[in-house]
Amino acid sequence: MDCRSTKFLVVSFSLWLSCIHAIQTGRFPAILAFGDSILDTGNNNMPKLLTVSKSNFLPYGRNFPYHTPTGRFGNGRVLSDLVAEGLGIKNLVPAFRSSFLKSSELPTGVCFASGGSGLDKFTASIQGVIWVKDQLKDFQSYIQKLSQEVGDAAKVKEIIANAVVLISAGNNDIAITFFATRAKKLRYNIETYTDQLIDWKTAFVQNLYNMGVRKFAVLGTLPLGCLPGARQMSGDLICLPHVNHGAKIYNQKVANLVVKFRQSLPDGKFVYIDMYNSLLDVIKNPSKYGFRTAKPCCCSVMTPIPCLDSGSHVFWDFAHPSEKAYKSVLPNIVSVISNNLA
Repeated sequence: MDCRSTKFLVVSFSLWLSCIHAIQTGRFPAILAFGDSILDTGNNNMPKLLTVSKSNFLPYGRNFPYHTPTGRFGNGRVLSDLVAEGLGIKNLVPAFRSSFLKSSELPTGVCFASGGSGLDKFTASIQGVIWVKDQLKDFQSYIQKLSQEVGDAAKVKEIIANAVVLISAGNNDIAITFFATRAKKLRYNIETYTDQLIDWKTAFVQNLYNMGVRKFAVLGTLPLGCLPGARQMSGDLICLPHVNHGAKIYNQKVANLVVKFRQSLPDGKFVYIDMYNSLLDVIKNPSKYGFRTAKPCCCSVMTPIPCLDSGSHVFWDFAHPSEKAYKSVLPNIVSVISNNLA
């Protein structure tokens, strides 16, 4: 074993201890997730939601318990589940719109995120999914149901104020609405469009704050130009630099917004989660993290037949990391949340 391998094992063990520490302390009573498919645990499953952005069929969920496709956009658990487990809250975060949601799950949190959604109403409407702003309506309904379950207004307020709130929004706005559909190109350039996204995100966070949320973990976008769906545009030769450039512009503005919120909303706690660089390192150095390839395992033009071992692939499909890839970046996320929001 060379020095680099030894160093990686030491760092991985250290981060693993951080996860265990968070589990043992159990400082957060609940987790609430808003946004897109990075966090969605099945809200798009509803039959009356007329969208093709669904994943409640095989081979999705192939590595989920009992090989069950749950509507999660991956081979197993997604980031919201893994963060919840890493923080010692619970192993699975139920979708709020699920017909199987148990009222006993409400005090420890639910997921409102919708695969394909975004801050831009156009992004959600072209796919027929739940717009991020409309997820606030679901949150209001959640508070009412939580009040019925708990039966104590002060306890409800305490749960909401101490819950970790994950927000992942912007991936689809940039990758699909701006670069793929070009629907906004006549009105915006990437600078002005990302400014508009930040305005919408500011209003969204402010609304959550007004509804009692106090602990925010705001995720930046993935390296969108390196997703398999983007790379296939170059014949899978390179990441698309202009798309990554747009993602970086947006992420810097999100990071700056988090700093502003710390100043303007001192009763809240805010942390920025860098998804871009952490996942980019996994994509560029797959063997370092125990992967064989950064190509998708299934469900894309490049892989019409699902691979046999999803654990050897960074990506599950054309846009979504595998469960193992999420786990590769998880320890740092859990550490950042635990150290800054507790």
